[in-house]
Amino acid sequence: QVQLVESGGGLVQPGGSLRLSCAASGFTVDDYAIAWFRQAPGKGREGRSCINVSDGRTYYADSVKGRLTISRDNAKNTVYLQLNSLKPEDTAVYYCAARELPVFTPVQAMGQYEYDDWGRGTQVTVSS
Repeated sequence: QVQLVESGGGLVQPGGSLRLSCAASGFTVDDYAIAWFRQAPGKGREGRSCINVSDGRTYYADSVKGRLTISRDNAKNTVYLQLNSLKPEDTAVYYCAARELPVFTPVQAMGQYEYDDWGRGTQVTVSS
């Protein structure tokens, strides 16, 4: 049974950093494409970053390039999202999602309907 559990969220001041974790069970993370999404109150779910099956190619939403880094630790079966230079508008619930097949385009990588399994999310609040 595929399961994803996010952690690492919290309250951080503007300009600060957080590292989110997505611990996977029931499958091996390098056999799946894993993505991070966020959802702010009253808004839809937005793709932030994806790390692809096997080759580990990474994708980022244009608005976050340079501030976010996605990585994968196969030994821990965990995918991470490093968030830097955080802004109040980054406040949201952050979710990780998994897809057994590779993604082939940036649009596909950021599409919520491309992913089959989701975690419950972790809250990130950026405020002074």
